[in-house]
Amino acid sequence: MKGKPGKKEGATKGKNRTELSIQIGKAARAARLKLKLTQEDMAERVGLTPEVYGRLERGAMLPSTPTLTKICVALGLSADWLVGLVEREATQTPPAPDEELTPEIRRLLRLVRTMDDEQFAIFKGTATGLARLNKRRQQGKRDKENGAINLRGIPHGR
Repeated sequence: MKGKPGKKEGATKGKNRTELSIQIGKAARAARLKLKLTQEDMAERVGLTPEVYGRLERGAMLPSTPTLTKICVALGLSADWLVGLVEREATQTPPAPDEELTPEIRRLLRLVRTMDDEQFAIFKGTATGLARLNKRRQQGKRDKENGAINLRGIPHGR
């Protein structure tokens, strides 16, 4: 059987690939957690489904070169660090403004981005109504603390 690798050669080749994929996955996960990002956040930034990105972090698959580049950019890290060529990453870029948001808010933003115009208009109206209700409740609490009298639902100051 000339030209075909033996079992031993194929097994070694597969093991090296697994070690590399595990290294990349562990490094990506550590950097993602340091930035307080979810796997869904990273999947969106890299252009993958959350399931596929999760497989990358678990070391179950190797990213393509373009995907590896996108992961590096999203995490603000060098590929050398992700693949384990250097022991420690010197600096990590500061988080983008939306990275400072909570995971729940980022999840909501992802959902809003998928809405069509009609869905967005309904969402916007609902959110505006909730914000007004919250503002009224806060004003009512302040008025109650200050001894104001509420005449059964008539807003104060109008």
